Amino acid sequence: MSKNRLLVLLVSLFVLAVIGSTCGQSQANPVQSLTSPPPIRREFRGVWVASVENIDWPSQPGLSTQEQKDELLGILDRATALHLNAVILQVRPAADALYASPYEPWSEYLTGRMGRAPNPWYDPLEFAVAEAHKRGLELHAWFNPYRAHHPSGKSPASANHISRTNPELVKRYGKMLWMDPGEPAVRQRTIDVILDVVRRYDIDGVHIDDYFYPYKEKDRRGRVIEFPDATSWRKYVRSGGRLSRDDWRRANVDSLIHEVYVDIKAAKPWVKFGISPFGVWRPGYPPETSGNAFDSFAELYGDSRKWVLNGWGDYFTPQLYWPIDRPELSFPVLLKWWVGQNAKGRHIWPGNYLDKVTGTPDGWDAQELLDQISATRAQAGATGNVFFSMRSFMFGRDNLPQKLVAGPYAEKAIAPASTWLDSVPPLLPIVRVGRDPSSGSNTVSLQPQGAEPVWLWVVQTRVGADWTTDVVPGLQRFLMIPRPVIGAADEIAISAVDRNGNESAPVLMALPITP
Repeated sequence: MSKNRLLVLLVSLFVLAVIGSTCGQSQANPVQSLTSPPPIRREFRGVWVASVENIDWPSQPGLSTQEQKDELLGILDRATALHLNAVILQVRPAADALYASPYEPWSEYLTGRMGRAPNPWYDPLEFAVAEAHKRGLELHAWFNPYRAHHPSGKSPASANHISRTNPELVKRYGKMLWMDPGEPAVRQRTIDVILDVVRRYDIDGVHIDDYFYPYKEKDRRGRVIEFPDATSWRKYVRSGGRLSRDDWRRANVDSLIHEVYVDIKAAKPWVKFGISPFGVWRPGYPPETSGNAFDSFAELYGDSRKWVLNGWGDYFTPQLYWPIDRPELSFPVLLKWWVGQNAKGRHIWPGNYLDKVTGTPDGWDAQELLDQISATRAQAGATGNVFFSMRSFMFGRDNLPQKLVAGPYAEKAIAPASTWLDSVPPLLPIVRVGRDPSSGSNTVSLQPQGAEPVWLWVVQTRVGADWTTDVVPGLQRFLMIPRPVIGAADEIAISAVDRNGNESAPVLMALPITP
């Protein structure tokens, strides 16, 4: 233990002892030893919850309000049981909304008909945020920036859908409708939609996936069909634009990414912005990657490497949906390349493809995912994983959930700190310990100091030489520690964690003697 850390602990214990002496049944006890608790694991553990096609939630359109809530609570409870710490919930699958939006209609994936509100009324995003926070889970709102209709949608477009209010901004391409990224009004619409959610909801992050310009469509002869953006392209050229058409398309996406990031930070600096691009930037990057790999730079017009290099996000989740032992597209090889682009030191949390885990010869067994977690931990600069998607955790193919909590996720973790947003730790909390006379259990009351709210409590208890670590939601203010678990001479260490992941020094105290 460093001298500074020891000094902080001694001062905090003296202050708490003075405070505790006036607290009746509760008291701050003197330290029995100054054994330092182990640091808690820092690791982002996220999962995508997709609403498009009713992949994850709701399980089908038109469920009752209570059924929707019950399903969502089941998802959050399973995430908690698996020791995950974040849920990425899709709230805008196709220019619609799974929340009360002033811009876009209610999603048919929620109620069965576009524009129809839940009945009885509730706001699913507000509900999801509140329930996630009760469990100490981050809730990230996931937006598709350009898609306006998915072929799984069967409901007619409502009167306030962009395909009807501004049909000139929407293009049919294949079986889908897309808002034209080349139209400045489209970019502004997406920014307005995202910032509305940032301002009105207590979300922890904004997330955008890999759907920028659409994946290429081909005709019957296999020839690529050009995306129908001739009108916006001509406007650009007439205005004096000199970029090539491909570079212009990439610049359109670049502008959206950069403006969203800047605007989020202006509104709520602590809200993280995350992007999950296709797992390969360009064929041949890294050199081990097959030249036949999909070229997201040229096909989707997403220059994801530029975004990482410039730090236009707080976390990047390249979708590395391939196994470890596939030489031309290897999970750890690609991960190492992405980490190497991270000049600004942002979070790199690769995406893992749970849906491949089937336990059959055609798919993966659970061990592949466990090995990918190990590979991520072994790669310096990568500090977590995001899994697609929640249904695989719910179905539990090849006993993946059981193997996860028996293996790499046996203990809880907290997300790494976003120090470029804020590096100041919270003030030491006020901790009072006592004994409940009816049960003999130890009681612990928690009180933040300062104006900044506590996001999580790290609660560590020592029995003999062994420390046990738990993570408790910051909303919680009172703990009961049963007598059989903690003995008279043992200690408790409690630290506060803020929303940027900064952790205070621990308050280390002896627990009361129990009869």
